Amino acid sequence: MNDDLRGQYENYPYPPRDPADEAKRLIAGSPSHICEIEHHILGGVRTTAGPFRILVAGGGTGDATVMLAAQHAAAGIDAEIVHLDISKASSAIAEARIKARGLTNTKFIHGAIESIAGQDIGTFDYIDCCGVLHHLEDPVAGLKALREALNPGGGIGLMVYAPLGRTGVYHAQAMLQMIAGDAPDPERISTARQLLGELPDSNWLKRNPYVGDHLNQGDAGIYDLLLHRRDRAYSVPELAALVQQGGMRPVNFIDPARYEPSVYLTSPELVKRAAGLDWVQRCAFAELLAGNMKTHILYVVRDDNKTSTIAVPDTADTIPVMRDNDGPSLGAQIKPGMSLKVDMAGVKISLPLPDLAGPVLMLIDGERSLADIHAELQSTAKPAPDWETFKAQFDQLFSALYGLSRMFLKKPPKQTTK
Repeated sequence: MNDDLRGQYENYPYPPRDPADEAKRLIAGSPSHICEIEHHILGGVRTTAGPFRILVAGGGTGDATVMLAAQHAAAGIDAEIVHLDISKASSAIAEARIKARGLTNTKFIHGAIESIAGQDIGTFDYIDCCGVLHHLEDPVAGLKALREALNPGGGIGLMVYAPLGRTGVYHAQAMLQMIAGDAPDPERISTARQLLGELPDSNWLKRNPYVGDHLNQGDAGIYDLLLHRRDRAYSVPELAALVQQGGMRPVNFIDPARYEPSVYLTSPELVKRAAGLDWVQRCAFAELLAGNMKTHILYVVRDDNKTSTIAVPDTADTIPVMRDNDGPSLGAQIKPGMSLKVDMAGVKISLPLPDLAGPVLMLIDGERSLADIHAELQSTAKPAPDWETFKAQFDQLFSALYGLSRMFLKKPPKQTTK
């Protein structure tokens, strides 16, 4: 089966990427955005010791590798990124993308995650494993192998498929296995295209607006979505069990708000009942309630790491960071009394914002601390807020934007040695 998977990604590298496009844009997402790593794994605190070692486990055509390499280079952080994949064709595309950007902080290794211990590549401060575990023969063994490659204080960003948002995918896979399971790959793809063209309006895949690789990613997208030889999805409880069996513990999901039942519910009685569940149960309830999650993105740390790794706005030197550096542009649009209206894949929510939301956002540049922002507001806002008023309003703003993965936190770097 591993030979089949290797053959798939040699012949149909996924996702399809053109290195020439690196001149036009940087594909950035979750997990592994630099702001998310600092917030969820490092407690907001970077050390000045280096290099910060990163493994991209199952890096494919390089989205995570390029993002990590480019973001760390742009931030002036001494980092070493190792791209590991079973497909030489996919890795070649990733390497060409890195070269197109002139980056020198990345190296490429060929091999499987399960055999990482034999690669002699050392240990890592952070590991990206996006869209990989759900394709392994033994996902627990794969996660344990990653744990062994992880430094005690490090963490992993995971993405696995979720079942409800992929409704129809596994029905289509089953149909194609029935009528084209043993055919050569080009014939299987041709059959899949024919079937897609004849799906009735009642078919679950045709009715699913959250899945589109078969529509916009060419042959590779059709293969990866509908013809994959090994593909499974995880509900929240199943993912929690996998994480535990792999010797890890969860930190938080992305986006946190999507996993909070109170975001969807309006009945005080229902909100109270859901609040009585433990964290995993609440996340599982939210998954069932929303019904549209097609992936789960989760940050995890080793189970022997007993300290909290999530940054919190507990001190005046905390620095708020907007994910897209859009604090001023967002702040200019917000007036007192406004709410933030968001569409979470078909679920429309409205988040109330504090009166100081606009002025605070106007001052968030990734460098100013809460103390700096408060000091500036005291000379510009009327009435000038005292610290307690400012902090209460910032906490409300942060809760809303962090829940949507728009705002994160960092702290001044520590002078340490590895």
